[in-house]
Amino acid sequence: METTTSLPTHWYNIVPDLPAPPPPPLRPGTREPVGPDDLAPLFPAELIAQEVSAESFLPIPEEVREVYRLWRPTPLIRARRLEKALNTPARIYVKYEGVSPVGSHKPNTAVPQAFYNARQGIRRLTTETGAGQWGSALAFACSQFDLDCEIWMVRASYDQKPYRRSMMELYGARVHASPSPRTTFGAKALAETPDSPGSLGMAISEAVEAAAPEDTHYALGSVLNHVLLHQTIIGEEALEQLTALGETPDLVVGCTGGGSNFAGLTFPFLRESLQDRMHPRILAVEPAACPSLTRGRYAYDFGDTAGLTPLLKMHTLGHGFIPDPIHAGGLRYHGMAPLLSHLYEQDLFQAIAKPQRECFEAGVLFARTEGIVPAPEPTHALAATIEEARRATEPKVILTALCGHGHLDMAAYDRYLSGEMTDHALPEDRLAAALSHLP
Repeated sequence: METTTSLPTHWYNIVPDLPAPPPPPLRPGTREPVGPDDLAPLFPAELIAQEVSAESFLPIPEEVREVYRLWRPTPLIRARRLEKALNTPARIYVKYEGVSPVGSHKPNTAVPQAFYNARQGIRRLTTETGAGQWGSALAFACSQFDLDCEIWMVRASYDQKPYRRSMMELYGARVHASPSPRTTFGAKALAETPDSPGSLGMAISEAVEAAAPEDTHYALGSVLNHVLLHQTIIGEEALEQLTALGETPDLVVGCTGGGSNFAGLTFPFLRESLQDRMHPRILAVEPAACPSLTRGRYAYDFGDTAGLTPLLKMHTLGHGFIPDPIHAGGLRYHGMAPLLSHLYEQDLFQAIAKPQRECFEAGVLFARTEGIVPAPEPTHALAATIEEARRATEPKVILTALCGHGHLDMAAYDRYLSGEMTDHALPEDRLAAALSHLP
């Protein structure tokens, strides 16, 4: 069974509903709060306004909704065959974002970012991408608004996922493996470590450096407030869909890397909880190889490796941390979104970490029962969902987000099915070394 709903007219901003506001970004040199003028070289005025907005609901421009209609609203699927396989009394609902043109949730923010930049007269956007989902989304969005797009793709994913690269190029983008010789930072990184697998932090450094020309801006696929804001269209639809079914979730589960998918699903339900209308347990699931929430430090740190960004108060593993090349490339980020980090400190949700083989086992089970091949990233949420469903002794409602399909991730499934996939532990001494360089 699947249900649809109406297309939302507004994004939801959780900040006004919080008990305390999140700490502001700081200028690295002075430790003074960042102002709009500091962000203007990288972002259009509308996105800067959304980043600091005190309004609870922000209208979605009709030009953006027109593109959204290509795939939204997305289906809410009752995973009955998975429930049967687990022999669970739980009812499992999956909000499926893999029906978008690029097969993930990322166009939810790529489209408005491209729109606002085009409206301000920007002609070119630069960005980074891990697994390639964000890069594909921005390339697609730029094609909708006649913008040039240049993408730095983390080397590990560039090698693992060649068809993601092909998809970006199909939409008209130029794609470089990161670290690359095309930027000062990338050339320096290659000189020091020629075989570097790269990281999202490194790719961000390159994309930010390349955004210097006046007709060029930088676009970010996660972490910042305006990105999380755009993704709340997921949770708003899911809330309406569950309400139409007469269901109230007992547990809401999402995977976390930078945090956009998790925030997009959970913020509308956290609003309902803060306003005492329902009280689901909220659970974030991250990779054991890159556990920023469960093992990171809550501190001010750079959002990129080179230190080009403002200082962000977030759960971080250290901006110099380079995660092992796990197959969930979209979750290989050293920090968690500052807004989500703040909510975690307020005990508004819980977090756990999962090793990748357990996650791929969950992905295979989901594919064999429900027929949908999940991307590696949401297999983390599926693993926790399956664990909770098996543990259930009485009826409960579990909601999770399947933030993308895995049709372009079959090399990863090949490694799992052949028994060649390994788990990556994060030794304490390696984590301590990365954290020792916090600014």
